[in-house]
Amino acid sequence: MQRVDVVIVGGGVGGSALGGALAQRGLEVLILERTTEFEDRVRGEWMAPWGVAEAMSLGCYEALVASGGHHLKRHIAYDELAAPEDAAARTIPIDALHPGSPGPLCLEHVRMQNTLIALAAESGANVLRGVHDVTIQAGTSPRVSIRSASEVSDVACRMIVGADGRTSSVRRQLGIPLEEDPVDHLIAGLLIDQCEGWPEDLQAAGKAGDIAYLVFPQGRGQIRLYADFDLADRGRFAGADGAQKLLAAFDMPCVPHSEAIAKARPIGPCRTYPSQDAWTDRVTTEGVVLIGDAAGYNDPIIGQGLSITMRDARFVADLLTSRDPWREGLFAPYADERRERMRRLRTVAAYTTRLYARFDESGLAGRRRAFDRIAKEPAKALLALAAFFGPENVPADYFRPGFLDELFGD
Repeated sequence: MQRVDVVIVGGGVGGSALGGALAQRGLEVLILERTTEFEDRVRGEWMAPWGVAEAMSLGCYEALVASGGHHLKRHIAYDELAAPEDAAARTIPIDALHPGSPGPLCLEHVRMQNTLIALAAESGANVLRGVHDVTIQAGTSPRVSIRSASEVSDVACRMIVGADGRTSSVRRQLGIPLEEDPVDHLIAGLLIDQCEGWPEDLQAAGKAGDIAYLVFPQGRGQIRLYADFDLADRGRFAGADGAQKLLAAFDMPCVPHSEAIAKARPIGPCRTYPSQDAWTDRVTTEGVVLIGDAAGYNDPIIGQGLSITMRDARFVADLLTSRDPWREGLFAPYADERRERMRRLRTVAAYTTRLYARFDESGLAGRRRAFDRIAKEPAKALLALAAFFGPENVPADYFRPGFLDELFGD
């Protein structure tokens, strides 16, 4: 029977970042990845400044930049409720929001995955791809049974990490359910090229008509677009002409340079997915710990998935390499921190949804009231900045029950 220190189920961003860090610190690591090639899932391409700081701590930041990672420096909330020049006057310097982080990092998700899994292998982790079935045994003597295309094998280890995404097999085998908010609205995404005229250091987000839009330049003339839209209109960007429909929706008078987006060339799939939070307070049991989406995920409207995953990987890496022997309760600090982190990020997502992704008259009235109150008391907008410099860096009062109702209500 093969024996290693840590078996990581899932070789995506979180699993590979953690595996590489552990291998660099001297542990024997086995990474199991189901796919032989990663596919474009049209999300997970914007890492917040606080997530970039975590990537630096993990030792994978330089590899991401070398593979094409592109930093953004400015954020402008162009919006139907503001003249473009007024919105530009409130530009946020997002390259200066987190000490030691040069701003959000954008990189195609597939390229990021390929970079991190290669880095993990170079760091000494053993990477096995094309694994069809993984059965885990938790407890004081964890074991993993692996079924690949050609063989079945057993591995004994000291710890199992579930990093296998939203539909995590590890989580299901542990019998851990996710609590899920109802799907609130839908988000469509598209990668475009030849977008001449949009500044490459500028990200923009706001509401225009019946969509909430996000624009994230990837460098080299490429931009990832997202559009949040009403759940009742689920087929809006589906079909063979979905990409062209999405581009047409980005021709917005309130957004300077948006005509450059409307004329750009699609270079990836146009896909739609739900806007939803899912979480669990139980992220560990004896011999097993969950990270990334396997441990629950935040509503993608605020783009925190990569940063959450990097924090998870860094936290778990630190615990596994700073304490020996690994006793029950090792991951209690991680579980406590993650529980509060995800609670706060759910509040930030709810704030963003109510501010930008409410399309009926009641929702529009609420966002007008919120903007009026923020104009009188700008500190109320601090909640939105939690998505940039981390939820732990915003006072707890912004996350208390009732704060959002006070901001948006009559």
